[in-house]
Amino acid sequence: MTTVREIREAGESKARVVFLVRVPQARTDDFLAAYEQIRYEVADGVPGHLVDQVCQAPGDPEQWLITSEWESLADFEAWEASPDHRVLVRPLRECMTEARSLRFAVRAQTTRRGASD
Repeated sequence: MTTVREIREAGESKARVVFLVRVPQARTDDFLAAYEQIRYEVADGVPGHLVDQVCQAPGDPEQWLITSEWESLADFEAWEASPDHRVLVRPLRECMTEARSLRFAVRAQTTRRGASD
């Protein structure tokens, strides 16, 4: 059984940022190496960052999805606007032929009963 926990906290809700990117197969190793270099720096040092994932489409190995969850959209936008962000993600972006980002405010989340949020 699952339950839906509505986000009713005071202030701004958590945010989910989704990046749809294309990486040529010849750049896959470079892309993953660049992601590996920055992921812990972001996870351990960027205020408001909660979690991210990098995913590859099984039917199209050049299609990738990066998702990240943030305490608030303002936290993500502050980091994205910083000069540190541009320097840190440059090696990752150099591997991409296309990139599109989408931003969402988390309004509800479903978890298994008894699971911690």
